[in-house]
Amino acid sequence: MSNPDVSLEPATPTDLDRVERLLAANDLPTADVRADAPRFYVARADGEAVGVGGLELHGDAGLLRSIVVADSHRGRGYGTAIRAELEACAKQADVETLYLLTTTATDFFREHGYVVVDRAAAPERLRSSRQFADLCPDSATCMRKSL
Repeated sequence: MSNPDVSLEPATPTDLDRVERLLAANDLPTADVRADAPRFYVARADGEAVGVGGLELHGDAGLLRSIVVADSHRGRGYGTAIRAELEACAKQADVETLYLLTTTATDFFREHGYVVVDRAAAPERLRSSRQFADLCPDSATCMRKSL
C-alpha cells in the first residue's frame, strides 16, 4: 500500500475538541491537549480531517504523541503518512532523536525504524514531561528513532 498524501495543520482552538474526542475514543491521554507544551496537528486528505497526531519539542529530542486515524479512514495508510509528516516536522525543528511511549503500537513503530529502549534512556527533559511522568503508564513501551 502506498502512503496517501496528507497535510498536517496545527490544531486550532476549534480543532482541539475533535482532537480530544478522537484521543478519548482510542483510550489515549487527553489531559494536556490544551497545554502549552504539546503541539497537536490535524491530518487532512482531500480537505477532510482523517486523523490527528502530536509532537513535543524538547531541544534536540522530540516526543511523538498520539497518532490516531478516524475509524472511517483506517486501513488506508493514513497512520503511516501522519507519522512521516510528524517526523518531517521534527527534523525541520532540528530534532535529532524522536521518542514515544506506546501500549499498543510497538510493531507499527518498529516497522518504521523505531527501537525499544529503556524508559530511563530518554533525556531527563522528556522524562519530566507530563506524558512520561503522569499520563502514560509505566507499562508503556518506550521507543526511539534517530532522525
